[in-house]
Amino acid sequence: MQRVLLFTVLAFVPIAASAGSPTSDVFCDDRARLVERLETRFGATLASRGLRGPETFVEFWVTERSGDWTMVQNYTDGRACIVAMGENWESFAPVDPA
Repeated sequence: MQRVLLFTVLAFVPIAASAGSPTSDVFCDDRARLVERLETRFGATLASRGLRGPETFVEFWVTERSGDWTMVQNYTDGRACIVAMGENWESFAPVDPA
């Protein structure tokens, strides 16, 4: 997992926020380019999506074989940012509210 995270960080270094800023762990790019990297370089697939506000939505991308996950925040201007990554993703059946 650490090797995957390091590779991910190195792959996105050119688009990282400036070092030392509070958002230095956030990597942003054009959404289409970021999605292409997640799919082709890491074998990730879109697992879930939800609205965060009128101009943003959040997605979780998962690599099934390893259980690694990536949280991507998307903006209406076409920009997308990786805001969190982790491991051991688990999917559950939807909960019946009744």
